[in-house]
Amino acid sequence: MPSAEMPSAVPVSGHGADPVPAGARRSGPLAGRVRVPGDKSVSHRALIFGLFAAGETRITGLLEGEDVLNTAKACVALGATVARHGDGVWTIVGTGGHGLRTPDAPLDFGNAGTGVRLMMGAVAGQDVTATFDGDASLRRRPMARVLDPLAAMGVTVLASGAGTRLPLTLKGSADTRAITYETPVPSAQVKSAVLLAGLGAAGETVVIEREATRDHTERMLRHFGATVVVTPHGAHGRHIALAGRPSLKAAPVDVPADPSSAAFPLVAALLVPGSDVVLTDVMMNPLRTGLITTLKEMGADITEIAERTEGGERVADLRVRHSRLRGVTVPPERAPAMIDEYPVLAVAAAFAQGDTVMQGLAELRVKESDRLAAVADGLAACGIAHTVAGDDLTVHGRGGPVRGGGPVKTHMDHRIAMSFLVLGLACEDEVKVDDISFIATSFPSFLPMMRGLGGEIETAS
Repeated sequence: MPSAEMPSAVPVSGHGADPVPAGARRSGPLAGRVRVPGDKSVSHRALIFGLFAAGETRITGLLEGEDVLNTAKACVALGATVARHGDGVWTIVGTGGHGLRTPDAPLDFGNAGTGVRLMMGAVAGQDVTATFDGDASLRRRPMARVLDPLAAMGVTVLASGAGTRLPLTLKGSADTRAITYETPVPSAQVKSAVLLAGLGAAGETVVIEREATRDHTERMLRHFGATVVVTPHGAHGRHIALAGRPSLKAAPVDVPADPSSAAFPLVAALLVPGSDVVLTDVMMNPLRTGLITTLKEMGADITEIAERTEGGERVADLRVRHSRLRGVTVPPERAPAMIDEYPVLAVAAAFAQGDTVMQGLAELRVKESDRLAAVADGLAACGIAHTVAGDDLTVHGRGGPVRGGGPVKTHMDHRIAMSFLVLGLACEDEVKVDDISFIATSFPSFLPMMRGLGGEIETAS
């Protein structure tokens, strides 16, 4: 009988929890050596590919945040056996291909946009009917961009919320049609959903990207035994071809530290005078390091040490020291490599000398919140000059003190909450945010880690 032994001490997020306000104030130098949690994108995929594979997949370094735990629970509901062992190792015994079963209840993904969209692709290529749901934030996020190509492959939407939003019920097909699909916007989630559906297709499934997005799905498909051929397409894109109906076999996965989570202590160390912090085992996949590239262009003192390859991904330790930053222009083609890091980049830009122009941020409007609007509102609440023009954000840095203040409305978005708490560590006045309860979706150890480095962050009593 499928089962899941979930860790008992994992914090809950804002999915049904009461708001937890918090504040961050100017801190002394940050110092220490820390490892942020495992990469969320790789963690989701390790579980999903373990669900499909024959045999037992052993996962180390899995992110034990609520988003990933909800994906683990969905894998159990679909027929896998999932367990967490005392040493922090997770195992998943998969169904071996077409063995997924119809779940007895709706699959609740909480706040996890990645988990729900990838699992829709997984179900699409199976003779399974499943209902997908989530929290209030996830119910607001658009699903049509995933459902359109899946419908072309044979999936049927039996029911949905207004505007093709959650909750929705999908009926998959054991005779999935292979398609060639060009993504209208850069989206690793859409690409991955199509490729996962393609596992059940008899022919070759092709995804064409005009702008390359994170490639963890392609890497993990190969790791589990599928044949995937990736070739350049245009100036910045890729042509990805998956041979249909591969026999996936269990394979060990060592999840590297999440560069999107590392962004918060990294930017904090750059902004707080006197800081010297080492972040270990950070994934350095070139499709995930846009923030580091940008910060180095701004003059950031970031040194990559102990570079190595682990589990097919390049990793390194990062030494980060306080730096004086200057404004730069971030081109739109870099957005896919740093889409989750723009809120904390805006925080760094507030302390830079001159304007930092971030171009082509349309995708930020359909994240956990309208992140472009949420960032702009947060900057305004903290007295930081900025301009929004279409899908571009410009932060007018003065190279000097930043006032701070708030309260900042986080809109149930973990990255908005963490970004503005980082801001408060270097501001003249305390920065207050209205809710941090959902930080546990991606970074359950954020508060103790930042406090351990010397950051002064307190929750409301």
